Amino acid sequence: MSNSLNIKKNNCDQHAVVIGAGFSGIATALRLRALGYRVTLMERLGSLGGRAQVFKRGGYKHDAGPTVITAPFLFDELFELFDEKLEDHLEFVPLDPFYRFHFTDGSQFDYRASIEDTLDEIRRFSPADADGYLALLDQSKKVYDIGFKKLVHRPFNSLWLMIKQIPALLTLKCYKTVSQLVGRYLKHPLIQQAFSIHPLLVGGNPFKTTAIYTLIHYLERRWGVFFCMGGTGKLVEELGALMARQGIDIVLNADVDEILTQNKRATGVRMADNKVLDADIVVFGGDPETCYKHLIPSVKNRMPRAKKRYSMGLYVLYFGTKKLYPDVAHHSIWMGPRFKELLSEIFDSKKMSDDFSLYLHRPTATDKSFAPEGCESFYVLCPVPNLQGNVDWEEEAPKLRDRIIDALEGSILPELSSVIEEVFCMTPEDFAKDYRSMHGAGFSIEPRLTQSAWFRFHNRHNRLKNLYFVGAGTHPGAGLPGVVSSAKVVEELLTGVEVGSGG
Repeated sequence: MSNSLNIKKNNCDQHAVVIGAGFSGIATALRLRALGYRVTLMERLGSLGGRAQVFKRGGYKHDAGPTVITAPFLFDELFELFDEKLEDHLEFVPLDPFYRFHFTDGSQFDYRASIEDTLDEIRRFSPADADGYLALLDQSKKVYDIGFKKLVHRPFNSLWLMIKQIPALLTLKCYKTVSQLVGRYLKHPLIQQAFSIHPLLVGGNPFKTTAIYTLIHYLERRWGVFFCMGGTGKLVEELGALMARQGIDIVLNADVDEILTQNKRATGVRMADNKVLDADIVVFGGDPETCYKHLIPSVKNRMPRAKKRYSMGLYVLYFGTKKLYPDVAHHSIWMGPRFKELLSEIFDSKKMSDDFSLYLHRPTATDKSFAPEGCESFYVLCPVPNLQGNVDWEEEAPKLRDRIIDALEGSILPELSSVIEEVFCMTPEDFAKDYRSMHGAGFSIEPRLTQSAWFRFHNRHNRLKNLYFVGAGTHPGAGLPGVVSSAKVVEELLTGVEVGSGG
């Protein structure tokens, strides 16, 4: 049982308004309710989930957003807050392999659920790298023990808290990049790529992302990689039902135009239709810079003034096939001919490249409900420049669609062009329009060292002490474990009680 329930009576008359019903907003709403607040959760879209929407076309179902579940205990905790068990409502299925990598030379590498199976896969490429992998795994555990267990869920509103962690961060070589640290242990170029891609899952360039993000590797190894039967949409649905059982007021199609302030406090929100809702505390669960610029433009924030660097954009292609592809894994990483150079063009030059790398999701590998009988459901995610680049998406989107289909047809999805149907896509322009994502970025700001912990957007406003922030742009960062953990950070800021990592 959470410590939060011990102080429930102290807050029973206070009203909390949470803006944004993505995973961070949902987790925060539940934690605030467990603290005893009356909670109103407001979402500008017509359904819960934020980026975790569900699209249905012609009998096919697609999870629009996150598809990889790691750190499943974070979701267990949300049900345990109210003496419920997740397994009574949801089924998390472990995947093996975690990911299958396809390289341009025709080779493939399975990142497996067991260490020994993974070592066997590595030995096919480079026997010497087997020992290097074990050393990398040991280093990743050390980073995890500090970075995840002790820092992820803790507030970093004070520079002093950041300074106190410097010795540990130096010991763990977190001043290096993920690519540099991986390269220290693994020498085969393709194996290096396979174990350097984790920052891309949270919006970072492995050649620029701080090595503290190598903890993701041990997080996967420690807890596994899971798929929620019914999809991420089913997870959102059951969390929504949990909120309803606990009396959380959920308001959809609720577009907030302004956070009202008075005497250095947030006093409520004003909606697009001019309705006003009073609040004792306000939590913003979207892109922080969107809040600063559009919802509280007259309130200054004492934050580091360095220009923020935003993550890459995402082009997401959804389609079904009138053919089964049983040899394609649930999660596939399709690597293009270039790695470092391609990422530099996406993140730094912000220009479209002739080549690409892809993440391919085939949920029908595990859950047949995603497609009609004899068919498959697919989602392809392609990193692209965000809207700070000069890309005409009306022109480029269909071109990129055709190039991706051709590339997959020539490799792992033969005959694709003749069996594909119900094709549609999202571009960075859709991310900006639908999710109010700054620059259409897929993961808010990049996870560089100078944009991590205290240097990231803080979880509490410096001047409006009852305005809090959760989600990808705040500490600890993007990805499901990060955004769900940001709710824990806010709980500690409210209670002064350390919540704990749970992992």
